[in-house]
Amino acid sequence: MEMTPLVTALVLGAALLHASWNAIIKSSRDVTLDTALVAAGASVLALPLIVSLPLPADPSCPFLAASIAIHVGYFATLARAYRAGDLGHAYPLMRGTAPLLVALFGVALLNERPSASMWLGIVLISAGILSIGLLQQGRAHRDATAWALTNAAIIATYTLVDGAGVRLSANAASYVSWMFLLQGPIFIAFVIVLRGHAAVHYARHNWRRGFAGGLFLIGSYGIVLWAMTRAPVAAVAALRETSVIFAALLGSIFLKEPFGRQRLIGACAVALGVIALRL
Repeated sequence: MEMTPLVTALVLGAALLHASWNAIIKSSRDVTLDTALVAAGASVLALPLIVSLPLPADPSCPFLAASIAIHVGYFATLARAYRAGDLGHAYPLMRGTAPLLVALFGVALLNERPSASMWLGIVLISAGILSIGLLQQGRAHRDATAWALTNAAIIATYTLVDGAGVRLSANAASYVSWMFLLQGPIFIAFVIVLRGHAAVHYARHNWRRGFAGGLFLIGSYGIVLWAMTRAPVAAVAALRETSVIFAALLGSIFLKEPFGRQRLIGACAVALGVIALRL
């Protein structure tokens, strides 16, 4: 398995999609409800795919079930992180820490041994991403940092689970479709219990955001899981986190968040890391 030009290009495209649906959530009037809408949109969009695809192979089903449960925790902590801090602060911490955890635990759990250049790329990408996120201080940002790092551990967990599960599924698209179909209703039910009729009212007026975010969510993670069947999980996990550069740009352009010299330096480190992955 290696990072071919095709895999690299597609994962970079997935990174842009991922940053886009996170920007949709962060720009909303109610982060928790928009997170639920995106999860709902992904579930609805996954439904027609289920009809046309075979079932995932039986050996992947325990991984699929575990992934669904883990993703519910992911959505919950994601919303908390965005309620506490900026997109340009929380997003890099969540996405920058996870690749290192994936690489370290992937050696033991998936028996993957990245090459020296891949390790260099993973470290450069993570360091660049973290430098982008560690710019702001204060209590609110400490709270956002705590939630973001918790989310990073969850990201690493579901990445490893799905990396193993999709390889056993015999069909990456089927695995992704069933995952999104089933995880959405669980998180939506959780949000309705918390917010009641307000959640239903919000959905009636903002469902288009949910469909747009759900489309980006399915596309971004579907590409990543497919790539994990073609290249090392740790390398793919690191490359997809270039989404932080896109998120910083989107946050600067649309959310009026600052994009200064340190974020530019971090972006350069990420770019060097991408180059190292391809050596």
